[in-house]
This record gives sequence, C-alpha cells and structure tokens, in this order.
Amino acid sequence: MDTRDVFDTRRHERGAIRPVVIAIIAVFALLAVGAWFLIIKPHQELVMADAGGHPSTPVSTATRALPPPPANVAAMDVNQLLAEARTAMNEQRYLAPTGNNAFEFYLRVLEKDPGNKVASDALRETFPFAATSAEQSINSRDFNEAQRQIDLLAKADPTNFTLTILRSKLDAQRKTLDKQQQDAADQQKAQQLAAQKAAADKAAADQLAAQQKAQLAAEQQKAQSARTAQQPSQQPSTTPSTEAGNPAAAGADSGNAAGQTSDAVLLRAVGARYPTAAMRARQEGWVLVSFTIDPAGRTGDIKVVDAQPRRVFDRAAIDAVQRYQFTPAKKDGVAVASVKQQRIEFKL
Repeated sequence: MDTRDVFDTRRHERGAIRPVVIAIIAVFALLAVGAWFLIIKPHQELVMADAGGHPSTPVSTATRALPPPPANVAAMDVNQLLAEARTAMNEQRYLAPTGNNAFEFYLRVLEKDPGNKVASDALRETFPFAATSAEQSINSRDFNEAQRQIDLLAKADPTNFTLTILRSKLDAQRKTLDKQQQDAADQQKAQQLAAQKAAADKAAADQLAAQQKAQLAAEQQKAQSARTAQQPSQQPSTTPSTEAGNPAAAGADSGNAAGQTSDAVLLRAVGARYPTAAMRARQEGWVLVSFTIDPAGRTGDIKVVDAQPRRVFDRAAIDAVQRYQFTPAKKDGVAVASVKQQRIEFKL
C-alpha cells in the first residue's frame, strides 16, 4: 500500500474520533445539569422547607417581641420539636433566646431521634448563619451570651473550625475590654493623685505664706520696739513730729535752750513715694536709714541700715530723707552735725 494512503486513512480515523469525544463530554455535562435541577436542588429545597425556609431570608425582629418559650419542651415529640424549630428558623432565632431557638429544638430532636436527617441537615446548613449571630454577640460585647451560643454551636458540630475563630475573637474582645477598663481605672487614679498633690501643695504654700507673714510682723514689731527704745522722741517718717508740726514752737524752744545742748529736731518731713512695682504687687515693707544732719539742718550721707523686703523700697526712702529739714543739734548753744536713724513704713 502506498504510504500516502496510510497517512490519509489515519487522518480520517482521527477526524472520526473527535466528534465522538465531544459528544461524550456533552452527554456528561447534560447529565450533571440534569442531576442538579432534578435531584440535588429539589432535595435541598425539601430540606430547607422542612427546616422552615432559607436561613438567609431576612425577618424583622426590631418591631416585634420575641415569643414566649414553649411550656413543656421536654414532653414534645419529634414532630412538635421540628415545628417549633421551623418557626424559630422563620424568625431567625438560630441561637437565641435561651430555650426558644432553632438549634436547641433541632438538638432535642437528635436526642430523641439520633438519625433524624431533617434535623442534622438543618443544623449543618444553618451553621454559618448561626455563627454570624454568635459573632454579632461578641462584637456587641455581650460575652456571656456569646459564650453560650458558641457552646451551643459546639454541640451541633464540635469539630467545625469556625468555633476556633469565634473563641479567639471572644478571648481578644475580653482582653481588649479588660485593658480598657484597667486604663480607665489607672487614669482615674492618676487624676485623684494629681488632685491630692495639688491640694497638698496649696496647703503647704498657704502655711508657708502665713509663717512668712507672721515672721515679718514679728520682725517689724521687734524693730519698732528697738527704735522706740533707742530714740523715744523719734516720730514716724510719714508724719512730721510735734516739733515739725509747730515750727514757731520749735523756734521758741531753741531760743529758750540757747547756750544749752540739744538734739536735732525735724522741721519738715516729706512722704516717701510708693514704688509702682510694689504697689501693683500689693507689697508692703519698711526701710531703716541712717543719715547725717549738718549744722544747717540738711541731711546727707544717707545709708540703708536694714529693710524688709530688701532693695524694694530703698530708693524711695533715700529720696524722701534727702528732702527732710531739721533744726540742727546744738552743743553749748552752737549748731553742730549729728547722726540719726529713721524707719520709714510703706503700707497700702
């Protein structure tokens, strides 16, 4: 036989096989589609019908109250339990409320009839939707209810990996809540400690201010007593002395005391100017100055001996003393220089 005839024969055979393969594949595809529509889907619909409808069908629970649980669930037979389960499924009561939900009814059916296909198929088909309900309880932080629902799911399918995920989420949410509560408690404690410290600091500051005020008053009283003891005739700097208030009397006294020895007598006292900064700060104090009175009755060589507070009123006191006028001291009737001290008070 010619080689070209052999090749043509083989080519024809291969071309005849291809339509057969395509026909076989088409037959299998048609059988699969037919099995789906004629066997599998009707079976699922039958199971769902027995279980109370498709679990994803929305049922509004916001506007209706949950029905009361059956009076005596333990005394119900399988058909009654299945009827209650279908009602619960229609109302999407997969896991709640306790004692009146689809899972508990189906589990009771399996207790009475372990081989009941309707109950086992319904639990398997609705497990994902019930797991979503348990997850919602976790997200709303109703931890006790979430734990109950997870335990109920575990009775239906203890090896389902979804349970591991739900338990992990529940544990994480509990830890998050515990941390938030601990942080809030720590923050509240820190605020209380800060308030207590502020109150203690204020009390200490008030006590210190009172002690300083009392100490200042004691020092002023002591200085006043010392000044009075040393110079009993000296008058306050802010007011003229008796002799200064009556120059004529002073002149008469000096005339009468001619040829005698006498101390310098203040003729004119000038009030000290209150420093602006001290006035704004409501600050009070005093200055003790020492100065020389020359034979003409003028002051000079003015020095600050003591002051409280220091360097606040010094300049104002010195300026005031510079403008004082005295009758000079006399010795044997002759005017001589003398030294005096004057305490000048600054009070608001």
